[in-house]
Amino acid sequence: MPLLVIAGAGIAVGLDRMATLESDRLKDDVELIGRAIRLPIGEALAVNDEEAVRRTLQSVFDIGRIYGASVFDVNGNQVAAAGITERDLTTSQVAQQVVTTGEQQERYRQVSGMFLFSHFIPVFDDLGRTNGFIQINRRASDFDASLTQLSQTAWATWGVLCFATLAVVIFGHYGGVGRHVNALTQSMNRIERGERAHRADEAGPSELAELARGLNRMLNSIDNKDRELVQRQAHEEALAQQLQYQEKMAAIGRVAGGIAHELGAPLTVIDGRARRLLKDNQDPTQVRQLEAIRGQVARLTRIVRQLLNYTRAGSSDYESVQLRPLANDCVANLRHELTSDELQITLDVPDDLHIEADEARLELALINIIRNAAQSATREVSVAAVSDGDGVQIRVRDDGAGLPEGVDQAQLLEPFFSTKTQGEGTGLGLAIVHNVVTEHGGRVAIANHSAGGCEVTIWLPTRALPVIKAVENKDGE
Repeated sequence: MPLLVIAGAGIAVGLDRMATLESDRLKDDVELIGRAIRLPIGEALAVNDEEAVRRTLQSVFDIGRIYGASVFDVNGNQVAAAGITERDLTTSQVAQQVVTTGEQQERYRQVSGMFLFSHFIPVFDDLGRTNGFIQINRRASDFDASLTQLSQTAWATWGVLCFATLAVVIFGHYGGVGRHVNALTQSMNRIERGERAHRADEAGPSELAELARGLNRMLNSIDNKDRELVQRQAHEEALAQQLQYQEKMAAIGRVAGGIAHELGAPLTVIDGRARRLLKDNQDPTQVRQLEAIRGQVARLTRIVRQLLNYTRAGSSDYESVQLRPLANDCVANLRHELTSDELQITLDVPDDLHIEADEARLELALINIIRNAAQSATREVSVAAVSDGDGVQIRVRDDGAGLPEGVDQAQLLEPFFSTKTQGEGTGLGLAIVHNVVTEHGGRVAIANHSAGGCEVTIWLPTRALPVIKAVENKDGE
């Protein structure tokens, strides 16, 4: 807009200058006409040849656009006239100035109701004396009319230039800059509303594209910092949970160690003496009582052993473990605990399936899972294992009654929680399984199977790292 205003001011100044120049040109034209007829008129006046004067005045209309011409004597009396003229200039001051000074004069005058431009030219005789003057009239509007078309053309051109310039600026700015600025503004508004995943379109002029790239880099940096913060918080929570877990295990370990120490020796003595009495006693009633004593001693011994297994940490030196032989050993170790010869334990474990693990701890976990399944099953327990690329999934399923309603997985994994009747379980089997699987970086799932019975699924990574070891070494802490 300032440029267009300056251009308009320039046009106005130029038109004003051109108007002045055109006016001067038209005045010069009138002066030249006057000079051209002054000599013949002067000669005609010298001999009082009025006819020659009239012919000369008529010739003016052939030379230029003149509205009137007349010749006056030194007293202002009209000698001859043609066109629109004044008849009496005896009292005209401009006429007196022409006669007195001998210089040409020009005035804008009202003649016969028309506004005219009059040019007065003195006429001299042979001796150089003023013997009259010529008045040539031209309509004053001719001076303005000559510039009207030029002014209209100039201002029309300026108007078209304004419209074209504004159109180019507005639409060009919008197409080249405005729409990209609007898109960037909309992106900022979306980000302000919480759309953290949105990124600005890196398009448009290089400055705006660089601004969009800078905004995207800033958002990516914020996202990275947020992820790092979340990871650090998760790491700190894992450390806190691990510390709490270690403290709990340490406390239970101290209790279990004390129980094992305090009960181990008395239980061994009781079992030894009951065994000795069984050798020397033939009374069936007493034999049953002694065997019941030995059974209770074995139960107490098993509870103490499970407490120790629950609190004992695994080794951090893992080795490659073949799952098929390990599963066979677990089933063989449980054969003597099976109360029914009709119970079948089937294995579907590939021969080449192996993982990195603490073999003793993994065997302990599998034995507890299979034992629980065997105790709940009616006829069959199935053990299956399959690799999913990153790890191994082991499923142990029984055909028993399944889990009771209202019991969730979190309760089942708590120590000393059992769904069995009082005196049949310690509630440590699944807790031991959970500890072992967690040590290996795996997970446990317990649920009723759609076909009946309960299914325990554990997933272990193929290349496991101890959870405690990984947490302690993360970021050098």
